[in-house]
Amino acid sequence: MHRFNEADAGAAEEALLACCGSHRWALRLTAHRPYPDIESLLAAASEASYDLRPADLAEALADESWMPQPLLGMRAPGSQAAHTALRAAHAAYEARFGHVFVVCLEGVAPEEMLDTVLSSIRTRLANDPDEERLTAADELRRIALTRLEHLVATHSEAGAR
Repeated sequence: MHRFNEADAGAAEEALLACCGSHRWALRLTAHRPYPDIESLLAAASEASYDLRPADLAEALADESWMPQPLLGMRAPGSQAAHTALRAAHAAYEARFGHVFVVCLEGVAPEEMLDTVLSSIRTRLANDPDEERLTAADELRRIALTRLEHLVATHSEAGAR
């Protein structure tokens, strides 16, 4: 926590942007430092996530599409047919909603990831755009909190050495 609280504003914002691609979200969390503990930081991050405007959400979702990783679930074990179905589902989702599919997979076992992602995409394809925007925003919030928790824990461990 100390390293995050003491980092210059630019470095703190960059670290936060790796957790959620909304500049408004990152600036808000940076401006409210110092945080007494990780719980306070996570609570502030969650609150800031709920305050994202549609443009902020679009920015964060666009940032997710630039992440240097394959489509969500593609690294999970599974048959070629399942991976083909997953690619098709991702394409259908992006065509329908205009952004990448996001879902928090924290706590999902690797052997369950492909099925979890495929099932989630198929279920959420039935959402209307407004409902899906809310669902995507909540999933993005959960992802950002997980990343933020890992970021602070990693920096704490590195500082303890």
